[in-house]
Amino acid sequence: MKQQRHATIREILSLTPIGNQEELRRQLALRGFHITQATLSRDIHELHLYKGPSGYSVTSAAADDDSLPGIREVLRSFGLEARQALNLLVLITATGSAQPVAAGIDYEDWPEVVGTIAGDDTVLVICPDDRQAKTLKTRIEGYIG
Repeated sequence: MKQQRHATIREILSLTPIGNQEELRRQLALRGFHITQATLSRDIHELHLYKGPSGYSVTSAAADDDSLPGIREVLRSFGLEARQALNLLVLITATGSAQPVAAGIDYEDWPEVVGTIAGDDTVLVICPDDRQAKTLKTRIEGYIG
């Protein structure tokens, strides 16, 4: 069932722009997949989908089930600024882009990252200490450009 649902999600995204999870959930329901938002969130994570300015997309890497787009690509596309406050980093992103940025950072599994919290255009990155936050800030700024 899960594999069929994943294939249907890919098909939906290839046919029509989907701007949010609720819209995708409704499209799945029309095709006989009645799932919760939590299940859909897991599917989105497992399929390595990302949400860009025009909605959810299947990356070529995700279509091949390889991986998320590289963190450099995600930060270059959506990252605007990194600010440090002690052991915390606040990443300012393009509107609606915090989720793919946070997912990209989580996927990297960097030792400087304890966790991330994403809003709409802001990602909070929690680091173990201010030294590691500074190291991560420098790295991220290099990716942003």
